[in-house]
Amino acid sequence: MFSSLPFSLSFFSIMMFGTIFSISSSHWLGIWAGLEINLIGFLPLLVYQKSMSESESAVKYFIIQAMGSSFLMFGSLMSYSLFFTWEMMMDYWVLGLILISVGLMTKMGIFPFHFWLPSVMAGLPWMSCLMLATWQKIAPLFLMVTFLDMNLTYWLFVIFCIFSAGSSIMGGIGGMNQTQLRALIAYSSIGHLGWMLFAILHSSWAMKIYLSVYITISICIFLSLLYSNMNLMKNMTAPMNNVLSMSSTLIMFLSLGGLPPMLGFISKWIVITVGTKDMSWIFLLLLVCGSLMSLFYYLSLFFSSFLVTFKNKKMMFNKYFKMNLVIIIGLFLNIFGGLFLFSENFLFSI
Repeated sequence: MFSSLPFSLSFFSIMMFGTIFSISSSHWLGIWAGLEINLIGFLPLLVYQKSMSESESAVKYFIIQAMGSSFLMFGSLMSYSLFFTWEMMMDYWVLGLILISVGLMTKMGIFPFHFWLPSVMAGLPWMSCLMLATWQKIAPLFLMVTFLDMNLTYWLFVIFCIFSAGSSIMGGIGGMNQTQLRALIAYSSIGHLGWMLFAILHSSWAMKIYLSVYITISICIFLSLLYSNMNLMKNMTAPMNNVLSMSSTLIMFLSLGGLPPMLGFISKWIVITVGTKDMSWIFLLLLVCGSLMSLFYYLSLFFSSFLVTFKNKKMMFNKYFKMNLVIIIGLFLNIFGGLFLFSENFLFSI
């Protein structure tokens, strides 16, 4: 846990302050400063166990974030003049907008700038992976909402839709041959970022709902994996003494993949509803295909785990109350939360 690191609360506070400062800034200099403060606070949390894999992941993450910040500064200087205002005063604002988007997508790990995320997440502990998959995505996503709400030209809109569809497809294809759960979740994060980018292009509130649901499911999954001490997929398919931990974690993965009527399906349903109003059928089809690929290997993992478990007849529950409580709460949120939102949306539609 982060509590084993000296001054961990200070670093955690600095990380959160950097994100809030970046979102609250009214000019690009403050946005860049907030992102750098966030990076300074997050890097010490990546290496709290001082292992070789954590150090390697921290160096990779620092280089990628520095490259993203350089694109961000160059694009903001080109688009918003040397006075760091939001007004587009220069002639090359389109190129600057593309550079800013490249910088933010590099920081998040959206296709085609996704290459660093699986390798970085594969070497981190569960709590660091949780922060990387959730909190570190908030500032870049809300910054993209800020300047993508403007009236984009048609070809820019198409380019961003291609990036979103490519992220979903890459998240599905990349997770097919993975044996490590961290890398699998990293590719799942890439796929969900594609859905969020597509939601930004159509409706900012749809992105906020999708992000909230994604963070909720991710917290449940990571806490379950942390207390279950599962690192590889073979640890889930091997005979286990805790069927509650295995079945609940796999159901949470199915919710993350968007299997109806669970919680993860509601967010995808909202994005599809918003996307159909703009007749973006081709890109929606690619997004759904990426999610189906994710559901394929989640269901394969689900069936193989239960077949092995029932074959060995090991159906004992773990005695640790803390772990079981976390798992039961996550299972309740993913199943009954989706049913509740589904019923509410159905009643409102009537």
